[in-house]
Amino acid sequence: MKIALVSPYDWCVEGGVNSHIRQLAAHFREWGHEVHIFAPASNRHAVSHDVTVLGKPRPVRASGSVARITFSWKSPEVKRVLERHHFDVVHLHEPLMPLLPYHFLRYSKAVNVGTFHAAKDRGNRFYGYTTTLTRRWFRKIEGKIAVSPAAGKLVSRYFAGYYNIIPNGIDFEHFAGDAEPLPEFMDGASNILFVGRPEKRKGLRFLLRAYLRVREQVPNTRLIVVGAGDFSRYERIMAPFPDVVFRPNVPYADLPRYHRSSTVFCAPNTGNESQGYVLLEALASGDAVVASNIEGFAGVMTHEKEGLLVRPKDSDAIAAAIIRLLRNPKERVEFGAKGRALAEHYSWDNVAHRVLSYYERLLYQRKQVAETQSRRRHAALAGSGRD
Repeated sequence: MKIALVSPYDWCVEGGVNSHIRQLAAHFREWGHEVHIFAPASNRHAVSHDVTVLGKPRPVRASGSVARITFSWKSPEVKRVLERHHFDVVHLHEPLMPLLPYHFLRYSKAVNVGTFHAAKDRGNRFYGYTTTLTRRWFRKIEGKIAVSPAAGKLVSRYFAGYYNIIPNGIDFEHFAGDAEPLPEFMDGASNILFVGRPEKRKGLRFLLRAYLRVREQVPNTRLIVVGAGDFSRYERIMAPFPDVVFRPNVPYADLPRYHRSSTVFCAPNTGNESQGYVLLEALASGDAVVASNIEGFAGVMTHEKEGLLVRPKDSDAIAAAIIRLLRNPKERVEFGAKGRALAEHYSWDNVAHRVLSYYERLLYQRKQVAETQSRRRHAALAGSGRD
């Protein structure tokens, strides 16, 4: 099978969509399929040979974060690429995000598949403003995937249709495998772990407030903040508390060691989360989890089964849940075991097989439609001949 995977986002910037595409490409190639990746890039010289760069991205604010997308007019280049390769499937991620996916939808004669990744609790202004313009491109998407019920709910508000739920995957073996705890944190203290960027919607400020309550009731605790970005503002605020440790820009390879060093993992996100990579990685690690009861997280784990879900933006509720788990080691072990079993269903091997199976169904359906239309044409010609 010849497959095109298209990202609207800067390939030089790490993110959930680009990571998703990399994993699909790796698995498809391992299974013998020919895969080409297309994306804009801020530094084309830093992009690997298996990615075709189309356009230079610009930063645009979206859903509490910054998306780096291209507005370059690459229509002729896309047309040439499609004519040269004759793809069976063109799989566009965030297919209604300007501008690169539109060019592919305009010229593609392959089976067009779109995966919608984003979730936003109060709707999407971009979809709302551009629905009349983008509906023509939406009609060209034969296969529609949403990575979670929350993502499907968002896009279906503006574009009605059936969305096949195929989740984001995680590198299950990476997080569930053996990893040594970090010696600096193995001093007898109970460690609370946060992993995420210093963005408002990640809710770190609510966890910091909660932690001040936790340390009053459970002595000898520590909060470890891990993530990509600049945490200097938070570091200044928490400077009087040496038991709050910041570790920005931790290498991916070292993340399992932080999970092995944790007693409780907390995801205090406030919303606009489609599914939550960090939550699934924590579950795969066997962590005892406290997470906000937002749609994206509640669609993954169940309260009192794999962990505890608490009211978003409620520092008291976060603190109470953390204290409960710190004081109940048996409950931590039970939640951790159930969480790891759940996370195994989200392994990339499972997810990539589901996506590939969806491609095959769509190709088969297109073939069936073509054969039916051909029979009807032959029947019509035969009937006119008899006349």
